[in-house]
Amino acid sequence: MLKFVRALAALAGAVVVFAQSTGAAEYPSRPVQMAVGFGAGGGTDIVARMLGEWLSQTLGQRFVIENRAGMGGNLAAQAVINSPPDGYTLLFMGPNNAISASLYKRLPFDFLRDTVPVAGVMRLTNLMVVPPSLPVQTVQEFIDYAKTRPGKLSMASTGHGTSVHLSGELFKAMTKIEMVHVPYRGATTAYPDLMTGIVHVLFGNLTGSIEFVQAGRLRALGVTATKRWKGLPDIPTIAETVPGYEADAWYGVVAPKGVPPDIVAILNKAINAALADPKLIARFAEAGGLPMPMRSSDFGKLIADETDKWRKVVEFAGVSVE
Repeated sequence: MLKFVRALAALAGAVVVFAQSTGAAEYPSRPVQMAVGFGAGGGTDIVARMLGEWLSQTLGQRFVIENRAGMGGNLAAQAVINSPPDGYTLLFMGPNNAISASLYKRLPFDFLRDTVPVAGVMRLTNLMVVPPSLPVQTVQEFIDYAKTRPGKLSMASTGHGTSVHLSGELFKAMTKIEMVHVPYRGATTAYPDLMTGIVHVLFGNLTGSIEFVQAGRLRALGVTATKRWKGLPDIPTIAETVPGYEADAWYGVVAPKGVPPDIVAILNKAINAALADPKLIARFAEAGGLPMPMRSSDFGKLIADETDKWRKVVEFAGVSVE
C-alpha cells in the first residue's frame, strides 16, 4: 500500500512538472497584465509602456499596463502578490517598493519574500525641479531661501515611500531645512501644482520632469545621481552642493512568488533582448534613462541591496508611515 501511495505521489509530481513545462512552452498564450503603482503619464508609467509595447510586438500577446495608484505603489504590489503565480500578472517596480519595506510599519506582505525577481529594466536619476516663479537658480540658493522660511515651503512627491519622496526627505535631513511634505497620487497630479507654484519643489523622475524643464515650465536645479547625467551635462549634481547626497532611481519587473522558473526565464530573456534593441535604447535615452539588463538572480540582489540602503535612509531621515 505504501509503495502505491508513493507511486501516486511521484505521478502527481510528474504531472505538475509536465503542466508547468507545457505552460511555459506556450507562454504567453493570452494577454499579460503589468501593474504600475502610479498614475498614467508619470515616469514609471512611461517606461512601463515602452517596455510593454516592445514585449507585445515580440511575444505575440498584449502586455497591458494597469495603473493602480495609491500607498506609494503598495496597492499595485499587493494586488500582484495576491494574484495567481502563472506569469500573467506582473509588477513594474521601482525603488518605492524597496523603500516601503522599512517606511511602512504595517504592510500586509513582505516584498522580498512574496515576489520573484524577473528582470532589471532601466536606471535613471531623479531631478530636483522648482517652478520658474521661485526666486532661486541653484541648489545653494534654494537651501538659503528655505532656511529663511522654515516650514513655509512645500515639497511635492508622488506618494509616501516613493524614491521621489525619500530623495526629498534625504535632502531635508542633510541640509537641515524644514519643508512640508505634500504627497500626490502620481506625478501627473503633482506637476500642475508645481508649475503654478502651489508647491515649491519636486525631486521627480527625470523621465517625467525633463519635458517640462525643456519647455521652460519648470527649472532644474540638480540631479540626484553621484555624477552629472549623460545628456544633461549643464545640470549639476546635488552632491556638488551637498556632499554625499545620492538617490538614483531604477525600474524592473517582478512576479508573484511561485511563478514557474521557466516562465521567469522566458520573460528575462525577452526583456534583456528589448534592452539590447537600439530603437528602445534610443527611447530610453530620450526619457533620460539607461538600460539595465541583468539576470533575474542579479536583479533580486539589487532589490535586496536597495531595501537595505533605503532602510538606512529612512532611519537617517526619521520618517515613517503607519
